[in-house]
Amino acid sequence: MNKFEPKQSQPKTDKDEGWIVQVYGSNRRLLCVLEPSHGWMFVMGVGVGLLLAIFWINISRYSPPVEPTPPGEAPKLQVD
Repeated sequence: MNKFEPKQSQPKTDKDEGWIVQVYGSNRRLLCVLEPSHGWMFVMGVGVGLLLAIFWINISRYSPPVEPTPPGEAPKLQVD
């Protein structure tokens, strides 16, 4: 190789291509792959779960209390 020849250029990486996590086992086999869509779905699931928990707490706070049945007595059956 001549010292005046240009070097091979490195492939340029796009900074907007995201991230990927690959998890390997001890025997060098690929166990799972985590992509950006997995992260966004996890964040969305946490958000929906939080909203559901807040909604459930507010509903239970304003619902009428259930009357306890005395011991030895069968609970009343509700018929529609």
